[in-house]
Amino acid sequence: YLHGLMLTIVLSVVSQTLGTMIGLFAALGRISNIRPVISIVRLYVWVMRGVPLLVQIIFIYTGLAAANILRFHDINLGPLVIPGNVQAGIVALSLNEGAYMAEIIRAGIASVDRGQTEAARSLGMTYPLLMRRIVLPQAARFIIPPLGNEFNSMLKNSTLVSVIGVQELLLTTETLTSATFRVFELYSVVALYYLTLTTLWGFAQAYIERQFNRSQVREVRPDFTSRFFGSRFAKAFQRS
Repeated sequence: YLHGLMLTIVLSVVSQTLGTMIGLFAALGRISNIRPVISIVRLYVWVMRGVPLLVQIIFIYTGLAAANILRFHDINLGPLVIPGNVQAGIVALSLNEGAYMAEIIRAGIASVDRGQTEAARSLGMTYPLLMRRIVLPQAARFIIPPLGNEFNSMLKNSTLVSVIGVQELLLTTETLTSATFRVFELYSVVALYYLTLTTLWGFAQAYIERQFNRSQVREVRPDFTSRFFGSRFAKAFQRS
């Protein structure tokens, strides 16, 4: 269970990180003025959002190998060995997540006032510097909440890579179930594991959102009259 749990967390974190990076470049390509790039990004988003993730995982791992296009071989890094099916799972999850993150980041960038962009360009600021210092920091407030929801979904979508033999939490449970025949108990445990993971991430997401919105929220402290005599009396006292 611990091995499957750690693999689930690693799969989710790595795939979400790569998917966010892919989504960032795809979003920048989508809002660019280069027609071929815009068409490629649109095609990518259309395919990834239109084909079920389970089909994408199977196609990337078995379909590409059957067509002699791409085969995933084990990577030996000394004490660490990355199996080919784990690589294929990360690639599939990352590409699928990148399509959704592209639309999320594009909407976040569009939420930034265009006047700031025009003012920065009038000052001679380059496009990469404009994005890094002006646009993306402000767009982050709108990107963080859906990004957190996407990672929550990634934790659960990681179960789909079990179809290609990745020994994550679900496949580990299925292996134990076939050996012990304790179906109800073991699947209750794995459900509790996922519920715990998503709950912990919910607290982490709430903390991250508070940090990003800290500058937007002011704490209103009650004055002396409000604290001891109530808000109505305090308003009447202030009007008088």
